[in-house]
Amino acid sequence: MIPFDAVLSDLDGVLRLFDHAAQADIEARYGLPLMRTALDPALILPATLGQATEAEWLESVAVALGGDERARQAVAEFGQVRFWVDEEVRALLAKAQQHVPVVIVTNATDSLEQHLDLLGLTYFADDVVSSARVGVAKPDRRIYEIAAERAGVAPERCLFVDDRLQNVEAARALGMTGVHYRSFQDLAAVLG
Repeated sequence: MIPFDAVLSDLDGVLRLFDHAAQADIEARYGLPLMRTALDPALILPATLGQATEAEWLESVAVALGGDERARQAVAEFGQVRFWVDEEVRALLAKAQQHVPVVIVTNATDSLEQHLDLLGLTYFADDVVSSARVGVAKPDRRIYEIAAERAGVAPERCLFVDDRLQNVEAARALGMTGVHYRSFQDLAAVLG
């Protein structure tokens, strides 16, 4: 029996994986710091808060990398890097979902719904809390409160899973049980 009344799971780095080798290859071929630039809070935060589109974010990355055709091509390739569902994680969350609601809680851009569709996850979770849609991003406490409310569960009865320790610590500060996800075994130890 699951000792929680809801499971709140991050998407990227937990349920959705990216081809990091391809990302590194693009950086190496173009000699540009794509990951560091793309994840610069000044550039990505407006997109994750719904204040800019994914296309606008990618354009800001290209401009930050020099704005020339080479930078734009690198960013275009970066934006097309392959991603997929971790099927072990999906199966474990689906098993938990037989007993409790599962809510995806993710810092995302306006393209999240399209990506969920491509992954076959559109109807997987009981709800999806996207930072771009609610206007707050992890580790802001409000996004966790929204997720718990949508699950219909008090925060202290939620299990929260994320690959970023800072996000897990923010959930714990609200009384949630937090799992810092580094491998499937971290989640299986709690839900398996």
